[in-house]
Amino acid sequence: MAPVTSLASTVDQRIADALSAALPQAGAADPLLRRSDRADFQANGILALAKQLKGNPRELATRVVAALAANDVIKDIEVSGPGFLNVTVTDRAITETLAARAADERLGVPYAEQPGTTVIDYAQPNVAKEMHVGHLRSAVIGAAMVELLEFTGEKVIRRHHIGDWGTQYGMLIQYLIEHPHELDHEDGAVDGESAMSALDRIYKASRAAFDSDQEFKERARDRVVALQSGDEQTRAHWQRFVDESKIYFYSVFDKLDMEIHDEDIVGESGYNDMLEETCRILEETGVAVRSEGALCVFFDDVKGPDGDPVPLIVKKSNGGYGYAATDLSAIRDRVRNLDATTLLYVVDARQALHFKMVFETARRAGWLGDGVKAVQLAFGTVLGKDGKPFKTREGETVRLVDLLDEAVERATAVVREKDKREQLSEPEIAERGVQVGIGAVKYADLSTSASRDYKFDLDQMVSLTGDTSVYLQYAYARARSILRRAGDARPVAHPELELAPAERALGLFVDQFGETLAEVVSTYEPHKLAAYLYQLASHFSTFYDQCKALDENNPPAVTENRLFFCDITARTLRQGLELLGIRAPDSL
Repeated sequence: MAPVTSLASTVDQRIADALSAALPQAGAADPLLRRSDRADFQANGILALAKQLKGNPRELATRVVAALAANDVIKDIEVSGPGFLNVTVTDRAITETLAARAADERLGVPYAEQPGTTVIDYAQPNVAKEMHVGHLRSAVIGAAMVELLEFTGEKVIRRHHIGDWGTQYGMLIQYLIEHPHELDHEDGAVDGESAMSALDRIYKASRAAFDSDQEFKERARDRVVALQSGDEQTRAHWQRFVDESKIYFYSVFDKLDMEIHDEDIVGESGYNDMLEETCRILEETGVAVRSEGALCVFFDDVKGPDGDPVPLIVKKSNGGYGYAATDLSAIRDRVRNLDATTLLYVVDARQALHFKMVFETARRAGWLGDGVKAVQLAFGTVLGKDGKPFKTREGETVRLVDLLDEAVERATAVVREKDKREQLSEPEIAERGVQVGIGAVKYADLSTSASRDYKFDLDQMVSLTGDTSVYLQYAYARARSILRRAGDARPVAHPELELAPAERALGLFVDQFGETLAEVVSTYEPHKLAAYLYQLASHFSTFYDQCKALDENNPPAVTENRLFFCDITARTLRQGLELLGIRAPDSL
């Protein structure tokens, strides 16, 4: 089915045509249409035109109104103030546009005109280390952007750049060689918790040995050399740590209701074979130079507190490779082998300078050409209620699994309390608790601008009121409940009917869904979709209070039309929540 033209686009085109007819000397003028509190839309473009044409703006506006042919879209248009055009659309246009959206499984949202290939780097835990609250935002924001981009028709390639390389593995591997059964599990059974428990035990024991036993420290350092040189036994033990960690990673991502696939995990080790060539190219082309034995890239606008240049170190003076070498090699791979047109990095804002320098280096080297853009979708920090970095009472970093389990526990209590009629079974309450709890955590993250810090407050997150996912899920469930209770009545659009104010407001807002998604994807700002969905749920709440769909005094056509508004709203809420990675249960 062809995409549906929004009312805003339709009105914009009608006024643009009238501008051309009334003021041909103005050329293809932009009406500068926007939403308005005084009418449905307001066109402000005539003020700029009046300056250009040296005319009276109200007089010009009056000529444009006269040039507007009678139509079934614009009900009323008036000149306001110094030359604004206040536009009210017909009720028929609202209902017919929504009916066209309802006939399409995509709700009339068009695909991108020129989709490309985005490689998105997100959800980057470290091998043999516990995932904590600091890993939440990259995973949640990244997963939402994957859904949003794919919905527009973009080809999306996921990359989880896990920390799976470095000197600490010499310590871990050497300890495992000397204690070969430390990663064994009883009866061969292993789950995420037991995998992490074993890894944590080995990490603490190996660290203690490394710090206290000089001979073990030397053996561990020798093991690093063996790992980097490709020794088979050493690599096999390293792989055990990676595989064990994946069991744990997958269990955490499963709690987050996210799918992570083996083929998408390409960690730091995946670029080892490219590092030397990357450095050689940078040095031969003059992009990088030697400084105090290290291979560095310098920038005019990056200086330290003393005013001296701060370089990007690609290769250290001892021959070791910095993070920059790996990140630059990853760019080469993603552009050359994956045909990326966009590289999107969902990474902590504190790494902004690093990525600024990496991207600029890649541009100087020609790896980021005119047809490829690199973007860091930087995110802020998760804070506690006190506005300080989120820690346990003991001052330790909060484990991500503990946080998610507590969210589900709180949400389950809310669902049980809401289910006063005891319509849900215990398994259903448990299922809803997971959907509501995980949705609450995700929405709290996604409803905040990614670049900002936010306070993690579970009491607020699982509230039925306010800007929460529970409020949105409840609005969806309420709409579905109305449709279930409608008996033989079915949702049918009736464009001939006059709409109540709450119906008009709801209909006009539903029609903004496609425009909102286009903006969200173009700016990589999923919080704008969350804001849209919250406002949509608020409009539906007003509609629910003022326009009773199942009132026995309604004529059949009114009932059918209001059921239609319930249905199109529910579908829009559900689609929007799905794009944010949040479940929408039919009942709460």
